[in-house]
Amino acid sequence: MALDKNTLLGLAEHLETAELQAHDVTKITDEHPDMDWADAYAIQDEIRRRKEARGQKTVGLKCGLTSFAKMKQMGVDVPVFGFVSDYMSRPEGAAIAVKELIHPKVEAEICVVTKAPLRGPGCHVGAVMAAIDFVLPGVEVIDSRYRDFKFDLKSVIADNTSASRFVVGGRARNVEDVDLRTLGVVMEKNGKIVAMAAGAAVLGHPAAAVAALANHLGARGQEIPAGSFIMTGGVTEAIAVQAGDHIAVRFQDLGTVSLRFA
Repeated sequence: MALDKNTLLGLAEHLETAELQAHDVTKITDEHPDMDWADAYAIQDEIRRRKEARGQKTVGLKCGLTSFAKMKQMGVDVPVFGFVSDYMSRPEGAAIAVKELIHPKVEAEICVVTKAPLRGPGCHVGAVMAAIDFVLPGVEVIDSRYRDFKFDLKSVIADNTSASRFVVGGRARNVEDVDLRTLGVVMEKNGKIVAMAAGAAVLGHPAAAVAALANHLGARGQEIPAGSFIMTGGVTEAIAVQAGDHIAVRFQDLGTVSLRFA
């Protein structure tokens, strides 16, 4: 690690305050160009510790920048990983308060819940498929704290991969009953189609994102516990939204997830 503990703690407070107060900041590598990957995840870990110390529960793990479209959009080529807290969850059909966010964007997510633990190194798609209990449709609202949504990979990791809000649909399916690779997704904004994709857009298979997460955690001496809720990453590019917009995402075999912005 290149940064000392006090600097890490200060950056975690800086980024979380930006999230909670809904104001943007410049990417942290501008002032700390020597920070490394371990520093980035250490800052994210401290943000998680701060939330849990206030009584907020970590309710899931998330994979970010996993779709080829999203990687191209953000100019990166490696997935990132983060977490979601209970206060970020909103019910299906909910109104998302734009005043609580900076510059929100939405993306469709194929979500899974595990029935067995997963640990790397060496985790692969087959192991993930055997460990999945069921599949759920979801929509994530991402909201980078960085000005103009411009960041590098280390900065976005530290910022908990832009986690902000998420909505999960109520129609769960057994993993054996859906083909995650060919599962079609259509996103509509105010009644017009704005994005279409299939599950294969996520690293070739959504389970590959979960395997990458397990291998990432394994390198840190951790695992994905049984019963974990995991967002496998945006299937499509992220779509900007503002107050008054309505989003409906139709998932093949999984139903529709909708939300609106107010």
